[in-house]
Amino acid sequence: MQQRIWLSLAHMGGKEQAFIQEAFDTNWVVPLGPNVDGFEADLEKYLQVRNKTIAALCSGTAAIHLGLLLAGVEKGDEVICQSFTFSASCNPIVYLGATPVFVDSEKDTWNMDPALLREAIEDRIKKTGRKPKAIVPVHLYGMPAKMDEIMAIANQYGIPVVEDAAEALGSTYKGRPCGTWGRFGILSFNGNKMITTSGGGALICPDEENCRKAIFYATQAREPYPYYQHMQIGYNYRLSNICAGIGRGQMLVLDEHIARRRQIQRMYREAINPIPGCRIMDNPSADFNSNFWLSCILVDKDKAGFSAEELRLYLESQNIESRRLWKPMHLQPVFAHVPSYTHGISDAFFETGLCLPSGSSLTEEEIQRVISCIQHITGRN
Repeated sequence: MQQRIWLSLAHMGGKEQAFIQEAFDTNWVVPLGPNVDGFEADLEKYLQVRNKTIAALCSGTAAIHLGLLLAGVEKGDEVICQSFTFSASCNPIVYLGATPVFVDSEKDTWNMDPALLREAIEDRIKKTGRKPKAIVPVHLYGMPAKMDEIMAIANQYGIPVVEDAAEALGSTYKGRPCGTWGRFGILSFNGNKMITTSGGGALICPDEENCRKAIFYATQAREPYPYYQHMQIGYNYRLSNICAGIGRGQMLVLDEHIARRRQIQRMYREAINPIPGCRIMDNPSADFNSNFWLSCILVDKDKAGFSAEELRLYLESQNIESRRLWKPMHLQPVFAHVPSYTHGISDAFFETGLCLPSGSSLTEEEIQRVISCIQHITGRN
């Protein structure tokens, strides 16, 4: 059996250990310290956030939770969320006692459909007498959503946007970094993301005051007294100085990781798109510049002669990891009771799509092995 090819492994750059060693040498091994400050500053510089500030947290899920909290989401509210996403995008809505309202995707980017978003807002106002408290669009697999249209609708109705860019660090839409369009933006540094801090995330805040509040809630909402005083419920969400050191080292190779994943997507696209019934997810136009965190294939069984699931099983038989696209949240049993506005787009993507190995550490030979397996199942090899 050949060596396994993984979907997306962490890829170290070599300088991470220096930042970690410095933290040990100076005894900064707590959830505070120069690496946390430095990592936040590195992210702010990279994203060119100008008036915005960033709070480094223990996960992207924690960032969504605090973003929704600071956006004013409370028990009994409704929050519109993209349906075609990972559950972490919507679980924090429930943490706050609110109800998610799912909106389907459009075909160009696979992300939140602006037309359905407007329909959902107007229908929720009609049915409940209140507008949704927040909107959570997602840049799926690194592909930017149509943020100008989404923001125009959100601004028209006065609804804050909590922008889930967990998969989109380095992606831009109309030249503007993903994560900087909404009132709050979310980043993730989980082990399989563009860069990793082992586990971690960040909340992009609109100003210093909101960032201060985010850090306050992320450090157990401790009041400034000479003893432990708590007037609000807080959370243990701050990123550790050790993990932030990994992140500082990863920032030094972020551009290389993005360039490599874009190269991998291009290799897949050039080799696979000519195959009948097969299409690699791509930028819809020059306005979109995805980091291609994961390269995804759509398979039309009638034209290709095999399904996405049959392809997944064949790749697995060749010791190659792949993964079905996210199962839409409106199809998840745990959310069967919540409102949803759908037209079948994300259902079709789920049935016909597959994530291919895309990690920046993959070799040319490994990518060619994946391509050869796909060509083999089509009878072209």
